[in-house]
Amino acid sequence: MSLPKKLLNEFDEVLIDRGYNSRSKGIRDALKDYIVRYQWMKDMGGDRLGIVAVIYEHHYPEVMEDITDIQHKYRDQINASMHLHLSEKNCLEVIIVKGDVSAIRNLTEKIMSLKGVENVKLTTTSSTKNN
Repeated sequence: MSLPKKLLNEFDEVLIDRGYNSRSKGIRDALKDYIVRYQWMKDMGGDRLGIVAVIYEHHYPEVMEDITDIQHKYRDQINASMHLHLSEKNCLEVIIVKGDVSAIRNLTEKIMSLKGVENVKLTTTSSTKNN
């Protein structure tokens, strides 16, 4: 496995802060966490209300257009979005979603797969319907 030097240095700093004695143990724990989060997202069902937080490098070719195109395809699930400039390099897109969790999951995974996207975090809660 190869990692960019900057990412590996940041990971090593986290390991030191958290008191890990070995990089291997930290990698195992990080992989387990990633798998648990994926399984949690995969096992959700029904209508959900949530937030998709996306950090991306806005200078990366076409990433902004790709994110916008995906949002247009999922406009039935998107209630609002907000764009913030984090730095000269990175932006944060916060997308408020509501609807069937399978569509929300698909939206999230499509954004995750884009080149130039640094991080995607989906947070949801059950959606209540007013009768």
